[in-house]
Amino acid sequence: MNKELLRVNNLKKYYPIKGGFLGQTINHVKAVDDISFVVYEGETVSLVGESGCGKSTAGRSILRLEEPTAGDVYFDGIDLTTLTKKELRKTRKNMQIIFQDPFASLNPRQTIAQILQEALLIQNVVPREQRKAKALELLETVGLASYQADRYPHQFSGGQRQRVGIARALSLNPKLIICDEAVSALDVSIKAQILNLLKSLQKRFKLTYLFISHDLGVVRHISDRVIVMYLGRIVETADKKTLFENSKHPYTKALLSAIPVPKPGGKKERIVLTGDVPSSIDPPEGCRFHTRCPFAAEKCIKEMPELRPIFGSAPGHMSACHFYEEIFNG
Repeated sequence: MNKELLRVNNLKKYYPIKGGFLGQTINHVKAVDDISFVVYEGETVSLVGESGCGKSTAGRSILRLEEPTAGDVYFDGIDLTTLTKKELRKTRKNMQIIFQDPFASLNPRQTIAQILQEALLIQNVVPREQRKAKALELLETVGLASYQADRYPHQFSGGQRQRVGIARALSLNPKLIICDEAVSALDVSIKAQILNLLKSLQKRFKLTYLFISHDLGVVRHISDRVIVMYLGRIVETADKKTLFENSKHPYTKALLSAIPVPKPGGKKERIVLTGDVPSSIDPPEGCRFHTRCPFAAEKCIKEMPELRPIFGSAPGHMSACHFYEEIFNG
């Protein structure tokens, strides 16, 4: 097994809700509520779930773009939560992010060359006279032409802008890249091109990805391991093959059933969840999925299930379900 690169221990991110005459904190939005996982060098781990499950907040909290409320984040053996801003800046060149919106994440007043040179300037890793050449090299690395460097973001298509975002993430030779819904805003054909680009860059530069997505079809194409989140908590984790062929949580089963069948006229059983996702301000007691789960029992309402290993399954396969054996093993 490869070296451990990222370890997240009991990560929480709560957003205070202010109210009353004095603007006191009256409650919290529990966006990420006590999650733990490990990412190894060279692999792609995907965080998946419905919109609002906390996966993007988790990614941003790992990089401290959002300050975690509690928990520890170890990157290459360094606890990021204890670093000062100056220390964090030095470490950040090894951790980069590709944002969801390829237009909003680029400065419209800067040319592509200026955008790609900005990180080089801040981190001072390339001499001034070599920065433009480095920017041109990055453009060609992601499949764009060097003559496009003096154009502005609005002169590019969505797929081209996302290639610029990828080039910017590569500029400091990072070890870890967090892809936050990096292809969700793109057309299907462009999405496939970007995914293939990410995979080729991973092999070429020995990159590690934390891939955040709600699209399990995309996740199946790019992942080594998958972590499923629901309402701020992890409900299942496994390697890709095991999760797609032998999942052991009702929520994961429902997500998998929603993947379109590529074969014309093909059909499969669809699991339709009733009700809305509960509020993360006041999540349900016990298992957070019990309000929508067709198998919920009294124990699910009263006790929160632990994320525990699945006996007889692949190593690392874990599920947070009280009754996965009875439900899925007959």
